Amino acid sequence: MAQGIRQAHFDVVVLGGGASGVAAAAAAAKNGRKTLLVEAGSMLGGELLSGMSIDGLLNARGEYVCGGISDELLEECRRMNGFVGPIHDFRLICYVCVDPEVMKIAVMRVLERYGVTPWMYTLAEDVVSDGGRVKGLVVVNKGGRTLVTADYFIDCSGDGDLAVMAGAPYELGAPDGELQPLSLMFRMSNVENEPLLAFARDNPESLAVGESDYIRAGRTDAQLAMELYKQGQPSVFFKSDGPFLEGAIERGELAPTALIMIMPTSVARKEVCVNTTRVAENIVGMDAAGVSRTMTTLMEQVWGCSEFLKRKLPGFENAQFAGLAPRIGIRETRRIMGDYVLTLEDAVGAKKHPDCIAKGAHHVDIHQDGVRQVRIAIGNGGSYDIPFQCLLPRQLDNVMVAGRCLSATREGMGTARMMGPCMAMGQAAGTAAAMCIDKALPDVRSLPIRELQQRLREQGAVIDGVH
Repeated sequence: MAQGIRQAHFDVVVLGGGASGVAAAAAAAKNGRKTLLVEAGSMLGGELLSGMSIDGLLNARGEYVCGGISDELLEECRRMNGFVGPIHDFRLICYVCVDPEVMKIAVMRVLERYGVTPWMYTLAEDVVSDGGRVKGLVVVNKGGRTLVTADYFIDCSGDGDLAVMAGAPYELGAPDGELQPLSLMFRMSNVENEPLLAFARDNPESLAVGESDYIRAGRTDAQLAMELYKQGQPSVFFKSDGPFLEGAIERGELAPTALIMIMPTSVARKEVCVNTTRVAENIVGMDAAGVSRTMTTLMEQVWGCSEFLKRKLPGFENAQFAGLAPRIGIRETRRIMGDYVLTLEDAVGAKKHPDCIAKGAHHVDIHQDGVRQVRIAIGNGGSYDIPFQCLLPRQLDNVMVAGRCLSATREGMGTARMMGPCMAMGQAAGTAAAMCIDKALPDVRSLPIRELQQRLREQGAVIDGVH
């Protein structure tokens, strides 16, 4: 049956309601533009709601390298007693932990503050374009199909859906077809802190610590384990080849994994998030059927790990299974090729760029099958710059990308895909779109970079002044 198509117009359309999309939409609206945020799922926030620590907000020195919209989200969490705080893993990074249930509300409060229009349960179906300019995005939901026109579009889909439909070149995974595993975060409550940390302190050979020269600073594993103990937070990483996990994996008590990462989510509930599950079958994240098939396996891994922790890990004896992330975590799909491609050398060399609009500080992190994982520290505990050109897809004039579909090599994406830099990229893209409209510019490349940088500084973004 033929179906009519409705029409709507916004100044800026953002596709994808994860960390980068939330920041992009909030920034565009904060800068005075009528903004639509399109999200296929039922909630806005993406991995911010998973329970996972917010990685990439700080460098290994403890300096905040992202600000602005991310600060506003954290402040909302503080107001609702859902902010746990910055934590050092004494391994490679520092990160920030929040209560994911509170973050759900914080995200909506920030978007509402600036008047963002959210359309959830809505899929992007097609684009209408003329040469290098996108005129409209066709979206579909249970209400029917709508052609949404706009002056500027920001692709925060994670998969580069809009940019690819408009003809942008891209790369997918490794040259041999390898893709990072899919995962599912879970949470456990009623975890006792003191016995967990005492076990970590007394078993340093089981911990993942001191993996960067800057953090190790000549200290032994036992000394770093003591630092974890003194920090007083239930933040412990157990490595697969340490005594605690190695035998369990060999005996089949645990599915193969590189690490069990434990991070706090709620002091009141004595709750932690656990990051360990993986399905490494090179499943493309855009393959809905393939991703869906992994759900049962991931859930069984969740349950198996939760039972193992209750049996084997001090502090978890009376712990309770508390919840799952709202969706499967997808680490890697398309990377849109832009005017600049962020590289491994840029990241680990802590390279600075004159057109910096965001920073990254998380180590290069490429999960693999079995117990394998690539982890490469950022030089000297610092941060690297993400150039504005990484957000500009080749051949497109009024489209930007932000988040893990940025223009990068596989290794560059393996660090920039974290929530911190994703939010920073989103804020930069949303701000740039609003400024381009204000100036009636014909394309995003006409925007003076120094003016964008100054606006970002004024609104709390961090683009200089840190290591």
